[in-house]
Amino acid sequence: MIIAILAALSGAIAVAAGAFGAHGASGSAAEWLKTGAQYQLVHVVAALVAIRMEARGPAWLFVVGAAIFALTLYSMALGAPRWFGAITPIGGALLIGGWLWLAWSAARP
Repeated sequence: MIIAILAALSGAIAVAAGAFGAHGASGSAAEWLKTGAQYQLVHVVAALVAIRMEARGPAWLFVVGAAIFALTLYSMALGAPRWFGAITPIGGALLIGGWLWLAWSAARP
């Protein structure tokens, strides 16, 4: 299943970014890497749980939202213009949508 593969690859990216943020970056770049990694890794787990619950819609929102959220932060940490930060909330909105959709899915009989 493609979503599980993407979630697993997302987890690998999150660990690599977090390690780089902890050991190879400094200042705001390190913070952006750590924040992106934290959100990305948490939402990998959320996506895998959603898949297990057969809630594929929320799983997709978690993977796509985490990618947008984290990759914009990673990009800025690696030298992209600061205006990339304006894209980050789009990923955050998708993550919130995923959680709300997952709650709605779980509440259905």
